[in-house]
Amino acid sequence: MSEEQQAKWANPEPSIHHAVALWAADCAERALPIFEELRPDDGRPRAAIAALRAWELGQIPMTACRTAAFAAHAAARDASGADSPAAVAAARAAGQACAVAHMFNHSPHAATYAAKAVGLRGSGKTDRDAERAWQWKHLDPELRAIGFPKGL
Repeated sequence: MSEEQQAKWANPEPSIHHAVALWAADCAERALPIFEELRPDDGRPRAAIAALRAWELGQIPMTACRTAAFAAHAAARDASGADSPAAVAAARAAGQACAVAHMFNHSPHAATYAAKAVGLRGSGKTDRDAERAWQWKHLDPELRAIGFPKGL
């Protein structure tokens, strides 16, 4: 494997990894009420975000986050039968955010799904773009290449 390929799959320094994880959790958490409104008895996406925050504090191992991320994605699949793409996207945001504990490059997916959920629930592109602007503003400028690999 070349150095370039290794760098692509390598996690950044722990402080950067943790900062990106917290940002991904914040992004997903903003969309979480969209899921909970439709499925108030399904706590898997919220638990995934809580697991990521616990991992960041060193309270649980990364493997617990992987399990919680898979559960959030299962919640998204279960919500798809309720015909709510916004709720599905919100649950996927939580799953992707939690997966950041495993690989930092899940963070852009968490943000994208969260913005998608907000846009689908609101007035479309305007709300999605406003959410993306919030995400951009709340990510350290030095970390934007990680959170927004293709730019805003």
